[in-house]
Amino acid sequence: MTQQTAESPARKQRAQLKVRTLRTDRWWLAPALTFAGLTFFLIYGFWAIFDKSYFVEPYIAPFSSPCLTTACPEGARLFGWAPIGDWFTLPPGLIILGLPAGFRFTCYYYRKSYYRSFWLSPPACAVGEPHKKYTGETRLPLVIQNVHRYFFYGAILIGAILTYDAILALIHKPAGLGTWILLVNAALIVLYTLSCHSCRHITAGRLNHFSKHPLRYRAWTFVSKLNAKHMQLAWASLFSVMIADFYVRMVAKGVITFPFA
Repeated sequence: MTQQTAESPARKQRAQLKVRTLRTDRWWLAPALTFAGLTFFLIYGFWAIFDKSYFVEPYIAPFSSPCLTTACPEGARLFGWAPIGDWFTLPPGLIILGLPAGFRFTCYYYRKSYYRSFWLSPPACAVGEPHKKYTGETRLPLVIQNVHRYFFYGAILIGAILTYDAILALIHKPAGLGTWILLVNAALIVLYTLSCHSCRHITAGRLNHFSKHPLRYRAWTFVSKLNAKHMQLAWASLFSVMIADFYVRMVAKGVITFPFA
């Protein structure tokens, strides 16, 4: 074996690129649109939480459901239940905001979306990020993302309540446009929740033998098909809940007044 000398070829090194990316396509468009969509949702949500026109018989705005304070109108309360007294002077929607917001914020798809669009970590495939150090989700605050599976149970509860609200609207106002908007929104919310990766794991992710659990296998198969559409359902439900919420508030304010509202 010959000894390597100064004249020997240098070891191959990785290419030292001086540019952020060699991509020539519009790679920045997806994170830019995502940034715009999520920012719009945050701005609308902030306004909706503090808006007081959230109920008009038989509709209740999704961002304020369930309404659990004594300050809520009688028809807006869940089963007439108001466990929180007048001492709570903040908007009623803040009480339950943490469940759906926490579920979406820790959702695997949304994490990818806002990591790329807000933090540029990275903004796209084969594009360098501005951060010098990468620790993933192993340190605070991102290690908290692991609670996503627990927010899933809360999201199931919220989906059930929104479905209940939509069914009540269907019973009392079957021809109302708002009724069908609430029904479509409830369906999209439930489908998005069930398409969650955590739901797929909970359904049958830890089974070693599907043949011994045929019902759970069928459920897992159904959830797996939904999971393939998780991104589409995430965006569809995001906009449907805004549309449904805004519609109810406009009816409550008297802005929308046509006969079948």
